[in-house]
Amino acid sequence: MKSFWLSVVLLAICAPTHGETLIHTGRLIDGIESKPREKVTVVVDGDRIVAVEEGYRQPGNNDQVVDWRDGTLMPGFIDMHTHLSSNGGKGAYMDPFNKNPADLALRAAANANTTLKAGFTTVRDLGDRGNVTVSLRNAISAGLVPGPRIYTASKSLATTGGHADPTNGHKHALMGDPGPAQGVINGPEDAYKAVRQRYKEGADLIKLTATGGVLSVAKSGQNPQFTQGELEAVVEAANDYGFKVAVHAHGKEGMRRAIEAGVSTIEHGTYMDKSLFRLMKKNGVALVPTLSAGEYVKQKAKIDGFFPEIVRPKAQKIGPQIKDTFARAYDAGVLIAFGTDAGVFPHGENAGEFVLMTQAGMDEMDAIKSATSVAARVLDDESVGAVETGRYADFVGVKGNPLEDISVLLTPAMVIKSGQQVALD
Repeated sequence: MKSFWLSVVLLAICAPTHGETLIHTGRLIDGIESKPREKVTVVVDGDRIVAVEEGYRQPGNNDQVVDWRDGTLMPGFIDMHTHLSSNGGKGAYMDPFNKNPADLALRAAANANTTLKAGFTTVRDLGDRGNVTVSLRNAISAGLVPGPRIYTASKSLATTGGHADPTNGHKHALMGDPGPAQGVINGPEDAYKAVRQRYKEGADLIKLTATGGVLSVAKSGQNPQFTQGELEAVVEAANDYGFKVAVHAHGKEGMRRAIEAGVSTIEHGTYMDKSLFRLMKKNGVALVPTLSAGEYVKQKAKIDGFFPEIVRPKAQKIGPQIKDTFARAYDAGVLIAFGTDAGVFPHGENAGEFVLMTQAGMDEMDAIKSATSVAARVLDDESVGAVETGRYADFVGVKGNPLEDISVLLTPAMVIKSGQQVALD
């Protein structure tokens, strides 16, 4: 239960005054520097940071003070791979048959709120149904519902029978022949149309599934599923509309084709090798590792009936490999941007990724930077991801030092988005 003083100072940050809010923090991890700073004042005016000063500034007559001298203050975290409209679990495969877009939208709103409370003030959503995350993004921006800032890909792009083909696993009478409007392409012309459709529907980026995947009701988890020409057409069309391209990929050949086509990020990267590490570094492509999803499917594959039988061997094989590949990619100097695949596992547990990353050998500060300034750079959004003048006043506060015990990030004691306190349960 929060102490009285903490409740008072957090409520003060929302008080309507003409002064500024001064956050006095004992330790600041700003998301950019490699060492923390001690005894710092962060000055907030409205939704922006207007100064970061050494020492504790004395407040003026109308200033409000948040006393965080006994804690650590960090930028709001960024999760580069979520699925807010999805709840992974035993019954998830029935969602296309018993969930309407309104059902998914309401679920996504609840998941967004849970994600925000966990300290994630910005997310990428990499695949939904019914464009519900476009509407959710807009509702959050308008202040209608609580949640993180959302960059959404809307519907993921696939080829017929590919990982994101929405009719995989259906009986023949229900499969039909989905096309670009439904996110399924076959050939460069379809690729252009599918990208343009995402633009029309209000997406912020493009997500495609360059290889097979773990949870799709299909045999292969790693075969290449786009031709080189199709990938190049997607990227070319995306460039025309100012979209970056995020690529789900497990198998090496599908990753190689995607990287050479000019994509921005590789999600999962399970069977990446040294040659692909070099190619990613050469082309400036970031890895979004999603260790949490790999760990989750590995554990759930042991339970009879949790996944369809065609999924279980893929989960048992690919799940454990993701962590090993991540460790080798980090050692090789590949750019790592934090991402979890929340929606495969329960929302709100996103910070568990920090623990898995450090268990695999990543430095604690590098892990935090991967979810702050590095993720912001990959997003190409310099308004988030750091405690720096001019950026949004997004903060996570913890009691303890995450550089000594990264697990303190699992239970944030304070979350602020755009200068506004987030009510924590």
